[in-house]
Amino acid sequence: MLAAFAYRDFRVQWFGACTSSIGTWTQTTAQNWMVLSLTGSAFYLGLDTFLQQLPIMLFTLIGGVLADRHDRRHTLMASQMIQMATAAILGLLVFLDAVEIWHILTLSFFTGLAQAFGGPAYQSLIPSLVDKKDLPNAVALNSIQFNIARVIGPLAFSATLSLASLAGFSEPQGMAVCFLLNALSFTVVIYALMSLRVKHIPPTAPKRMIEELRGGLSYVQHHGSLVGLIVLAATTTFLGFAVLTFLPIFAQQVFHAGPNTYSELLAFSGAGSVCGALIVAWLGKFPRMGLTSLLVQAVYGLLIVGFAASRTLWLSNVLLFFIGASLMVVFSSVTSLIQLIAPNEMRGRVMSIYMVAFRGGMPLGALASGYLATLIDPALVIGINGTLLVLVAGYFLVRSHGVREA
Repeated sequence: MLAAFAYRDFRVQWFGACTSSIGTWTQTTAQNWMVLSLTGSAFYLGLDTFLQQLPIMLFTLIGGVLADRHDRRHTLMASQMIQMATAAILGLLVFLDAVEIWHILTLSFFTGLAQAFGGPAYQSLIPSLVDKKDLPNAVALNSIQFNIARVIGPLAFSATLSLASLAGFSEPQGMAVCFLLNALSFTVVIYALMSLRVKHIPPTAPKRMIEELRGGLSYVQHHGSLVGLIVLAATTTFLGFAVLTFLPIFAQQVFHAGPNTYSELLAFSGAGSVCGALIVAWLGKFPRMGLTSLLVQAVYGLLIVGFAASRTLWLSNVLLFFIGASLMVVFSSVTSLIQLIAPNEMRGRVMSIYMVAFRGGMPLGALASGYLATLIDPALVIGINGTLLVLVAGYFLVRSHGVREA
């Protein structure tokens, strides 16, 4: 289950990334609650997610070319420094009681811009840290650190607000502390990246950027299973991630509670994701990973339908736990398959195309679901999304497009 931890560079990268992810989830929880407090609008929750992910749709393909051309560690360090700056600026604005909704939206855009270039470099770096036989395990363990953060981050948000209240600070000032803690967490991952021993091997004959970009698109286009896996990833995030975006709405309007209940819902989802990633880490590379992903996605959709219908907090927590677990099985399996198919010299571009689909589905889904939630009940929107996820899984089970056999 922990095979990838035998590699020194992977251990260093993992602990650095985990620390930064905890800071990021602490900020994400606080930021979502602040947007809802400022606007009271599901649309603005979706818009904030959309603006953070929009640069990923626009610039990640370029980031993939750069990841194949330049030292991936340097690109990652620059990305982390920009994200550290945006978190610090937001924290200061909130602490000084000067923040407005447009500040949050603007800083979200710049955070996404940094991630558009850092994401392909990060995804391309992982296969350089372990042997190919341990790559699925490394992908799963990397998912675990992200989802450990999904558990600890919301709890850290809740604890920070409680401690700030005891110290005489207001709720917004407590959220400002969350943002500043996130800024501080980036120093750990920057130090970890500087400590890696992996060497960058530049391309022997670099072409013009547009030619390299076309080469990556052509490679994906002529590998049918890659196209199918990328489309599956895009539909999963477009339809499935809105349930996490809308958790503040469920906490406030369904359970008539405050930020502690919101962080509790997020923590149960994150705990389930950790368990799902541990299962994939234990399995490693196993036969019929594609078929397994499709079956689990159908279960994922049914669980979302159940969550949308639930009006009992303990039941919703249990459903969120299994939603997180099933999502992580699908995500880790699909990511591992794409990493295994892509050659090293093409990996940055292939992963950037995958990231555009996977990460791009989040903002478009959040924006579309946020708009629909202004017209009909938000719980009904989530239920419709879950039903569509089941139909998408059923389509690929019947037509395959190379996914079922992967």
